[in-house]
Amino acid sequence: MELKEDTMAVVLRLQRIGKRTQPHYRIVAVEKTRGPHGQPLEVLGHYNPKAVKDKEKVTFNTEKLDRWVKTGAKPSETVGALMARARKASKAEEQK
Repeated sequence: MELKEDTMAVVLRLQRIGKRTQPHYRIVAVEKTRGPHGQPLEVLGHYNPKAVKDKEKVTFNTEKLDRWVKTGAKPSETVGALMARARKASKAEEQK
């Protein structure tokens, strides 16, 4: 996906998918003006709050995520917290 040169406000947020009682979320890069079900610019990962193992709860492509943050995309509070938790868990796993 090629990034547009003009300025557009991009946010990293969760997009809900799944059944009514089985929430599942995509971590997406989307224009700020788009609605909650708007077409994302790029899907960066997934979040499953009902997963048993912490490893399976959050999966995302670190390279894509870092590229969007470097270009000025602002993560929502929830996505920022999920990123921090996932990175902390991966660092703890590497130290073992």
